[in-house]
Amino acid sequence: MKRLIEKGLMFGNLIEVASPALVERYNRALEHLSGKTTKLEDFHIDISGYSPEIGHELDDHLYLNPQGCNRQFILLTTEQKTAPLLNAKFSFSRDILRDYIEANEAKLFALITRDAVAGELMNSVYDLATPVRLFDIRRITVEADTTGGDVKNARSLQDKIERFRTEDDAWWDDVLIAEMIGLAKQTGDVTRNPVDLGAVTVETESYWTAHFGGMYLFRDVEHPALFTVGEAPGAIPMDHVYPLQAHNHVAKFFELNGLTEPIVKARNTDAAAILRQKMDFILVDVAATLGQNLAGATRRDLRMLARSLGSALPDEFHGLADLLRWVDGGGSWPKITSAHPAYFYTLRAGPTKHRDLVNQMLAELTPLDVRQLFICHKELFYQTYQGWADGKKAFVADFLEREYQVDKAGTRAALFGPEPGMEEPAPPPPPKPDRMIDLVGPWGAVRRR
Repeated sequence: MKRLIEKGLMFGNLIEVASPALVERYNRALEHLSGKTTKLEDFHIDISGYSPEIGHELDDHLYLNPQGCNRQFILLTTEQKTAPLLNAKFSFSRDILRDYIEANEAKLFALITRDAVAGELMNSVYDLATPVRLFDIRRITVEADTTGGDVKNARSLQDKIERFRTEDDAWWDDVLIAEMIGLAKQTGDVTRNPVDLGAVTVETESYWTAHFGGMYLFRDVEHPALFTVGEAPGAIPMDHVYPLQAHNHVAKFFELNGLTEPIVKARNTDAAAILRQKMDFILVDVAATLGQNLAGATRRDLRMLARSLGSALPDEFHGLADLLRWVDGGGSWPKITSAHPAYFYTLRAGPTKHRDLVNQMLAELTPLDVRQLFICHKELFYQTYQGWADGKKAFVADFLEREYQVDKAGTRAALFGPEPGMEEPAPPPPPKPDRMIDLVGPWGAVRRR
């Protein structure tokens, strides 16, 4: 893992906390949330304020995520919006935190100049003793305040100002006026500079969770289903529950709900380049397993290696090679069904609101495509990385540093297409009337005076 850390591929983009003032604010927020404090004088935090160094110090890497269920967060700077989320238990957590910071950036900036902001991603579930409890998670509410209660005090001051303006005898209420003055000294002028963050609620109908060995839950699609990575759960309130290894069911689910598209048919995509790169990754895995030297290997070296390996290459490689020949115009269309090991390597998520979740699921179905695994499912990437041969570790780390780190946004757009739009589809136009009664109605045309 040291190689990944040195290249910025693990714990990258974390926010450094080194000044005594920020450490003090962090400790106040940490004690406020968990009753714990750190003795470290400097450390790094992710988007939620979690620090791997503090997790190691406390021997509790869920110190901001009790039971892995309701994620707490500490904000010291709005720059945390660009940081990753470590030890993620749900796929929606980072997106909710990032959107919350961006939506309240000006207010947060004003608040964190004086104090840390502490909050929680709350749902109605407080423990996940059984998989059934996952189905109770339908919406997440984000609530936050400074450790000094600035937001709470600002709301109280707003209420008192409203009383002062509307109640007839408020001008002579010395107690009310004194309370307003006391609160204003803490919050400032809330009429000109409001600091009320408010509570934000986000619907979470479909998501991935790391609990129970890993699950992908899709509820807001035409044909809902649950896919399990680990052992099959017990009683589940859902008609269609399949293991992720049931490729025919997974493929049918994607097709029925229109969640994927073939790479070779995707618009504005260099399908040949993507297929070649996937083949290279598969080839590297085979070569490393056989003990081949991959140090400094170029694409030309890999092609020569492919010729020498021949029958040792897996069906995934041969299936993609057949498809590549068709793309290049030198072969017939290969019939690759869901029973073929190369099938899911030929797909990417379609432009729907579930794009990132589907790409994460595809990454788990195509573990030899290490680039997609790293981009879409980092937790699984780090887990599988530890079991690779050293030659593969070195090749993949060098490739990701060279090809992905320099242009993350460009690489993601080239592989997965542009971000899906958030606008609702336009309503269909009304039918054209073909009878006079449809044009003027049953009472005749309305004349203007």
